[in-house]
Amino acid sequence: MRQYEAVIQTLEKLGGVATLGQLNQEVFKIKDCEWKTKTPFASIRRIVQTNDEIYKIKSGLWALKSHRSELEQRGIIVETEINKNSEGVIEFNHTYYQGLLVSIGNLKNFGTFVPDQDKNRLFLSDKLDDLRTTKKIPRFSYDCFVSRSSTIDVIWFNERMMPDSFFEVEHSTDIQNSLEKYCDLQDFHTRMFIVADERRHEEYNKKLSYQSFSKIKEGKRVQFLSYDDLELQYQQAIKLQGVHTLIL
Repeated sequence: MRQYEAVIQTLEKLGGVATLGQLNQEVFKIKDCEWKTKTPFASIRRIVQTNDEIYKIKSGLWALKSHRSELEQRGIIVETEINKNSEGVIEFNHTYYQGLLVSIGNLKNFGTFVPDQDKNRLFLSDKLDDLRTTKKIPRFSYDCFVSRSSTIDVIWFNERMMPDSFFEVEHSTDIQNSLEKYCDLQDFHTRMFIVADERRHEEYNKKLSYQSFSKIKEGKRVQFLSYDDLELQYQQAIKLQGVHTLIL
């Protein structure tokens, strides 16, 4: 079997759509294909970028053209200038990046939580409820703080069931609302991230400069994480998982 055929077969197996990280993880399970190269991940990237049967949905996410109609019916849509503000595209983007964050957290052996209001949303072919490992938010503090954090888009919990990291995905909503939430939770030794398109970085800096957010700004309590950087970290987490497997 040729390498491009293995990539297409893997996409078929994954429902016609996959992240580059998923392809890197799954394609080598096909025994009939040999990858006689020192840079197999680069070869996979080249195949998805150049093969006529594959199209790009967004950075790091690829699909089979033969499945395009079916995928669009499921809300997996290529974003354009015309549809970028539509409810379907906004929901898809928000859930997609939630799914990446949950997947990375799982690979890092954190307990992963998403709010119940989002649990039935699909990250490609999987419900977020099936991906998250923590179904009910731990009672890590007073009820008021637990309640305040219960609507955060993704939380990673450590082995002591304390929050390690908070992530708010801000695709189209007001960043200020998340900063206000982080202000209320600033006394916890927890990393806090605003996850958004790089185009919103300037808006983030402007909002963070408001006097009401001076403490979390001066204390460097909040960080901006762009979608592109998140995608790269997702791919890296999967590659490292493979390295650990080889070592063991």
